[in-house]
Amino acid sequence: MSTSYTFGRHPAPLRTLLHLSDTHLLGGDGRLGGVYDVEANLRRMIERIEGMQLAPDALVFTGDLTDLGEPEAYRLLREVVEPLAERLSAPIVWVAGNHDERPQMRRDLLGGEPTQEPITGEWDLGGLRLIALDSTVPGWHHGDIDDAQLAWLRERLRDPAPLGTILALHHPPLPSHVPLFGILELQRQELLADAIDGGDVRAILAGHLHYSTHGTFAGVPVSVASATCYTMDLGRPAASVNGMDAGQSFHLVHVYDDTITHTVVPVAEAPSGDFFGPGWYERMSGLTPDERLEVFSRKPGPHRAPDA
Repeated sequence: MSTSYTFGRHPAPLRTLLHLSDTHLLGGDGRLGGVYDVEANLRRMIERIEGMQLAPDALVFTGDLTDLGEPEAYRLLREVVEPLAERLSAPIVWVAGNHDERPQMRRDLLGGEPTQEPITGEWDLGGLRLIALDSTVPGWHHGDIDDAQLAWLRERLRDPAPLGTILALHHPPLPSHVPLFGILELQRQELLADAIDGGDVRAILAGHLHYSTHGTFAGVPVSVASATCYTMDLGRPAASVNGMDAGQSFHLVHVYDDTITHTVVPVAEAPSGDFFGPGWYERMSGLTPDERLEVFSRKPGPHRAPDA
């Protein structure tokens, strides 16, 4: 039975990414802030992804992988996430966040030397180039991208990729209506804008804010994924926004020829209807486009213009 259907003007996406962020794992079995069971929340997200029966081209984690940079936390992260990636046959893109520590992340997550060098990377996902930048500043929580990374990025973008480039970093180059994030924002954003000017960057993925938001930077769409650990309660006045153990989500990133979409997927589940399913899709696939419009688009009953 087919599991992929295309009924509209757009073909199926060329590439699919899972964009996740801010797991904030801890070593041991402690709760973050004494409140948030971050390991359990991450495992619930893994279960949610398993049920989607996806075949993504990559899993992208945009930083704050751990809360304190503990070796045990990085090892736990591998234990929880790597089996999922193996089942999905998808690479994992680990991006450093301000709560991470470069030496421990390099050694205990990436299996490298424990240095303070920025953690960057480049992946060819069947013609889609994914570049991870390190916006962390050792010893600080605000963000910056050093001159060496910017020069490297500028040089890489001289050679366009067949499906374009997606950048992934932790600190989003976007404003936040929550004032506290202004202190912890990405510094020297104008230099990043200059580095990507004229290149083939089609989207920027980020985290850091613990809530989903979207905008543009230097003409490029920016998508910020919420957190798996806890989210920000944005239903409060901006100066009173704090964390809550609800609303966790991740993003589905679908890459098409002419656009990229970013879809928020809630981790929490609730009862849903059963009208649509494999049988319904099989019936629709056996109809012509006009027949599908007749069956599914036409409203029932008589329809006429309202009286003047």
